[in-house]
Amino acid sequence: MDAKKSRIRHIAKTITWRIIASLTTFILAYVFTQDITKSLWLMGTEMVLKLLLYYYHERVWFKYGKLGRDEE
Repeated sequence: MDAKKSRIRHIAKTITWRIIASLTTFILAYVFTQDITKSLWLMGTEMVLKLLLYYYHERVWFKYGKLGRDEE
């Protein structure tokens, strides 16, 4: 897999996972606060921050992580 396809795949995985995780955050925030505005604000903040952190985590693992990969 070339570097460009790898980046695109990592971005796609990042976005789809973020949607699932952020909806979970919204549901939990709403259960605890009973306030849609606060829940949406928390979900949005969490989504952006964790999206960036996950993407860079994936890139570091791709570049330096050898666990489970065949040697080339």
